[in-house]
Amino acid sequence: MNTPTAPHILVVDDDPDLRDLLGTYLGANGMAVTSAGDGVAMWAALAAGMPDAIVLDLMLPGEDGLALTRALRAKSQVPILMLSARGEELDRVIGLEVGADDYLAKPFGPRELLARLRALLRRGHTSAPDVAQPAADPALPSFGPFQLDTLGRRLLKGSLEITLTAAEYDLLAALVARPNRVLSRDQLVDLLRGYDRDPFDRSIDNRVTRLRRKLGDDPAAPAYIRTVRGEGYLFNPRGHST
Repeated sequence: MNTPTAPHILVVDDDPDLRDLLGTYLGANGMAVTSAGDGVAMWAALAAGMPDAIVLDLMLPGEDGLALTRALRAKSQVPILMLSARGEELDRVIGLEVGADDYLAKPFGPRELLARLRALLRRGHTSAPDVAQPAADPALPSFGPFQLDTLGRRLLKGSLEITLTAAEYDLLAALVARPNRVLSRDQLVDLLRGYDRDPFDRSIDNRVTRLRRKLGDDPAAPAYIRTVRGEGYLFNPRGHST
């Protein structure tokens, strides 16, 4: 029997005590941890290979976490858990908007960070897609010109792959699996979280905004992900045809 490989986590934070704490705690819970104190050290660590997830502090010397997240998203869909001592809603919204998959305000308990990381690792899919898989498989859920590759966790438009973060894919998959039903933000949070509820719901709204943009949905009159005022969101697979 093959022994499962320990998930590799890269912790990027300028606080050496926090890096040591997370390295010890995550290591004791079956994870292999690499640490970096700033963006330069992060890129040096990434030169050895992409980890399974990144814990990334917002406030860093040099390039901050937002700039680093943007740069990472241009190269990879590795799950990113962003940390911030400020914990303000605007910081959370911006962090999620630029591509972070989850956000945790300092101070936090190591158990909560571990639970969030495990949830990201369950949802995340950082391995390269199988390029030999046909792009047009009739068994794949489809809407308009799009197909959802549930095995490869990809969104396809013909032969083109639309780049999604793990969080964006999970939200789209939850909506596609429940067409023509109004889902409240609370229901979507419950569907997307494998642990304690997030204390804010704006993350759902921001994921919807990013998905609409990537689907080419007009925000003033979206075809696929429609807002039902006061209730939530409805996924309409037929687009503007209804």
